[in-house]
Amino acid sequence: MHYPDDRKYAESHEWARSDGDTSVRVGISDYAQDALGDIVFVDLPPLGATTTAGEPLAEVESTKSVSDIYAPVTGTVIAVNEALDASPELVNSDPFGEGWFVVIEVADLSGLESLLSAADYESSVT
Repeated sequence: MHYPDDRKYAESHEWARSDGDTSVRVGISDYAQDALGDIVFVDLPPLGATTTAGEPLAEVESTKSVSDIYAPVTGTVIAVNEALDASPELVNSDPFGEGWFVVIEVADLSGLESLLSAADYESSVT
């Protein structure tokens, strides 16, 4: 499995990538999607929802289970990946690209500093 260096990782297996301003794109890691199995449904928060780091953000249903996805940062949801409504399998096939979940507007990017680097995350899951 590969973990891109351009993002940070939560111990709960979510990734967060700064979009260059105060917005942070969020998804789950390759490790997480593999552990979940075939994802058949993704329940995302509505636009404008407030997120708190470490608290539930979304829910995924797979052929194995229903699992919470946790917010890696605190802020407000400003975009959701509507493609997941029709194609939840994008989370399995492209977890670091087309399978992203939400974009969260944060007050500042310092919340990313508490997350793991790609190397540290990879060490924690191998």
